[in-house]
Amino acid sequence: MSSMGSYLKKHTEALVKDVGIEPACQLTGKSKATLGRYYSDHDEHVDRFMPVDAVAALEDAASYPHVTAALAELKGISLEFGEDRRNAREKGGVNSDVIALSQRFAMLMAEYQQSIQDGVITVNEAKRLLRETTQLQKVLIDMKMHLEEESG
Repeated sequence: MSSMGSYLKKHTEALVKDVGIEPACQLTGKSKATLGRYYSDHDEHVDRFMPVDAVAALEDAASYPHVTAALAELKGISLEFGEDRRNAREKGGVNSDVIALSQRFAMLMAEYQQSIQDGVITVNEAKRLLRETTQLQKVLIDMKMHLEEESG
């Protein structure tokens, strides 16, 4: 499987797990098995990806647009969230964002230190690092929105 395909499948899995498997089935009209095939890295499913309408339905219910963000990253595009997004910005501005950023980065570094202790980052450790990285990215987006708001 190409690294791009593997990357998209991992983000598809994150999206389904963010929403929850049962709600994801209801939102997409797909079975658990079908959803699992969309993020399976087995040879027989290497060319199978989630349809765009299913991605859109799940991302509407998710806390973060995992697949859309992955596609944007692959093309070097940065995303900007609108005011009506689910994880709406808290009041407090840039100062609060800097504190949140520091806390999230500390959590990422703690997770990394724990993961690398034995010299090998396992799949589960990589997933935990990915979750922390995604949380850090959310804080950076909030900070960007506050900075844009303050700059006029």
